[in-house]
Amino acid sequence: MTLSLTDVSTVLASSWDAMHWHSPWAWLLLIPAGAALGLVWWQRRAKTVRSVDGDPSPVLPTLASLPAMPVTLRQRLLPLLGVLRVLAMLLLVAALARPQMGLGRVRTSTDAVAIQLVVDRSGSMRHRMQIDGQLLTRLDVVQRVLREFLIGDGKSLTGRPADLIGLVTFARFAETACPLVRDPRALADLVDSIRPAVQQFEDGTAVGDALALAAARLRQAEQEVSARDASGEPNDEGRLRIKSKVIVLLTDGENNAGERMPLEAAELAREWGIRVYTIGIGAGAPAYVVRRDPLGGEQLVPMAAGIDESELEEIARLTGGRYFRAQDGDALRSIYGEIDRLERTTVRTTEFVDYAERFAPLAIAAAALIALELALASTVLRRVGA
Repeated sequence: MTLSLTDVSTVLASSWDAMHWHSPWAWLLLIPAGAALGLVWWQRRAKTVRSVDGDPSPVLPTLASLPAMPVTLRQRLLPLLGVLRVLAMLLLVAALARPQMGLGRVRTSTDAVAIQLVVDRSGSMRHRMQIDGQLLTRLDVVQRVLREFLIGDGKSLTGRPADLIGLVTFARFAETACPLVRDPRALADLVDSIRPAVQQFEDGTAVGDALALAAARLRQAEQEVSARDASGEPNDEGRLRIKSKVIVLLTDGENNAGERMPLEAAELAREWGIRVYTIGIGAGAPAYVVRRDPLGGEQLVPMAAGIDESELEEIARLTGGRYFRAQDGDALRSIYGEIDRLERTTVRTTEFVDYAERFAPLAIAAAALIALELALASTVLRRVGA
């Protein structure tokens, strides 16, 4: 691997930008030091000349008056002593200013909300309801609103990018459609893939089983995060803590399948510190089912909603949540907006800088130059005479 001049200059520039001087006032020492050097130079120069009638003239004949004589190597190297002294002084002042190399780091700590979305996919979710002036199936409405809840709608909903969110669906049987993940866009795609139950053997409404499964998933995720935290993983650059555990249960019917009763599952959620928000979709409003007439046309027939609202209210009350009525799609959007405001994740970002001392090489180099100057001045470049 080769580095171009541009690469080298970029590295040097970035290193210089990261440099920090702990005691920049030390550079002021260059002023008296420079003045002292100038005084010494002036005094030495004054020894070589004197003023006669206002004109400087040599005190004694010097080699300068004999240009024909060759100049020795020793004479050429005599100014080196002054150069070494000046360089040593500069390095000492730079060392006193304490150069430090800064390494910027960012530590992010996330207190996340762990959310289990529990969505009814029973056959009744094919009934129609209004949203944005359209008549869609309840499941289509749920899918549209949940996508906005997960990834944002560009308006009031900003999405849930920092949360742990999972998906449980249920009809006669409850199943985990997606474990808890921090990828809202992928989860939104999975929500779009939910299909209503169409076969009689799979149709039903197992509210209790779905609620118990979601609660178990949240408890398992909390234990896994706690175990990672205790072992030191992930590191401080991306620490995740579960701030609260929430289930958002959406259904359009009453429990008529499964092994667990809804209130039994709610007690389990309460024991594990899980708050449950319940949504009765289509409650208090007529639902519409498509009927085909003998001529092949379609006719919308209103149907009454069969939701056990009292049970949903009790589930929410037991766990410290709330029950919501979603009479149409716009109301459902407002409900998820309210839940979005109630359950917010906290992301704390701390920026800090580590400094590494860099004065030692400068001090060592200055000492080496002083030692070299003294050695040369005492041997090969020793001045002879006054």
